[in-house]
Amino acid sequence: MAGYSCPDNVFLHAEKISKIYPGTKALDEVSFDLLKGKVNVLIGENGAGKSTLMKMIAGIEQPSSGTMYIGDQEVHFKDTTEARKHGIGIIHQELSLFPNLNIYQNIFMNKELKKGASLDNAKHVERANKVLAKLEHPMDPNTIVGTLRVGQQQMVEIARNLVDDDLKVLIMDEPTSSLSQQEVQVLFKIMRELTSEGLSIVYISHRLEEIMEIGDHVTILRDGKYVDDADVKDISVSWIVSKMTGGEKNYPKRDRTVDWAKQPKVLEVKDLCLPKPGGGYLVDHVSFDLKRGEVLGIYGLLGAGRSEIFECIMGLHPEHTGEVDIEGKPVQIKSVSQMIDMGVSLIPEDRQGSGLVQTLDIEKNASLAALKRYKKGPFIDSALEDKKVDEEIEDIHIKVADKHLPILSLSGGNQQKVVIAKGLLTEPKIFLMDEPSRGIDVGAKTEVFEIINKYAQQGLSIIVISSELEEIMAISDRIIVLSNGKKTGEFVGDDITKDALVMASYKGHHTETKQQEGK
Repeated sequence: MAGYSCPDNVFLHAEKISKIYPGTKALDEVSFDLLKGKVNVLIGENGAGKSTLMKMIAGIEQPSSGTMYIGDQEVHFKDTTEARKHGIGIIHQELSLFPNLNIYQNIFMNKELKKGASLDNAKHVERANKVLAKLEHPMDPNTIVGTLRVGQQQMVEIARNLVDDDLKVLIMDEPTSSLSQQEVQVLFKIMRELTSEGLSIVYISHRLEEIMEIGDHVTILRDGKYVDDADVKDISVSWIVSKMTGGEKNYPKRDRTVDWAKQPKVLEVKDLCLPKPGGGYLVDHVSFDLKRGEVLGIYGLLGAGRSEIFECIMGLHPEHTGEVDIEGKPVQIKSVSQMIDMGVSLIPEDRQGSGLVQTLDIEKNASLAALKRYKKGPFIDSALEDKKVDEEIEDIHIKVADKHLPILSLSGGNQQKVVIAKGLLTEPKIFLMDEPSRGIDVGAKTEVFEIINKYAQQGLSIIVISSELEEIMAISDRIIVLSNGKKTGEFVGDDITKDALVMASYKGHHTETKQQEGK
């Protein structure tokens, strides 16, 4: 395409981009127009090539073949610095922050402001405060990032890009996966302000309702190939799903006719409290039980104390109080390994940070928590380990060419399945799943919920935390709702409605907000 010139409404044109990795073709001659001043939605199932295409545009990786143009100029980005010179920034799905540095140091990393020969930290703090205020997420810029919750870290990641004065394109890969509904609405408001100022946004998300709300133009990829594109105003959710998957997919619904009151209790939590540094509680006198083969949902806004309940049960907070009974016997919780031995397993919210060891291969990640089961004297019985991992890969349909490949060679959905396999290989009685569908596509989500259904039917007792109403309602037999660390509702059968869950999740929330505003 010698002499190609982008149309006036196109910032960047990618022509027949291919990317070949050993053993797989991640992109197969994909052409893509990045429209100026629009929210360009890129969608497809995990492994469709969305993130790979964005990595080409952001300079993180280089195409095996194909060409990119900005205006009438052919461009090659050998690294992210080259891409940034053309005004292209990216916010990754998996956070790339420095946990041991503070907020302003993270925001201005590699673009530090100088005052003579020294860093101008006063200016850093001032500008960090300004951008965080714009994001309606004020935080002390001196706070160490590692102490923040995932949703707050996501806001810091977004702030890092917004301080770039020359930003023309912002690529957002699953930016809302860790955000509460209120934070999502703030982000959408910012996105609209940015596009009205002429900035182009590429938005990757698996939340279809968000795409319909915020998107201007949608491009769909499947198996590394371009499928279709259209303006959002001209399409529906069912059109997107059928293009993505080749057919409609729905979450499996739980059988709500079971009388759970008659089932034996596997877990009972009484008056669980987790003190908050500086006073008050992160978990405030929460009580609930879990029956054999039941799927219990926990719903609530970000910061409601959901993950902290799991962390207390797993022995990550020795300062917690209250009683935890497993199969009718009180447990003195001391460590994670003790709880795994007692038949409790956790799928953490942060897949990359807490669920996987990125330097290990697929098999070692899957078998890691269950290694003591494969001991043969002082050694590991590799044949048994192989057999067990192979069985789990087949059982939950992990798409993997070779289990000895690096874990990061898998798509997000398959990485999540490896984390699930890791938990299942410990042969738990109680399975704690924190946001098991975070950052995975609609097809992989369906498969994760099918795994939940299947194992619950086999008698595994499961607790699922999810921020997505449709999901928690589809998969749960019973749902408890938390707000500000307190249990504010419990719903079963026909009482499980969107309105009931949302109302309960805001109980006490406005009161506390008003009190804080009055201080």
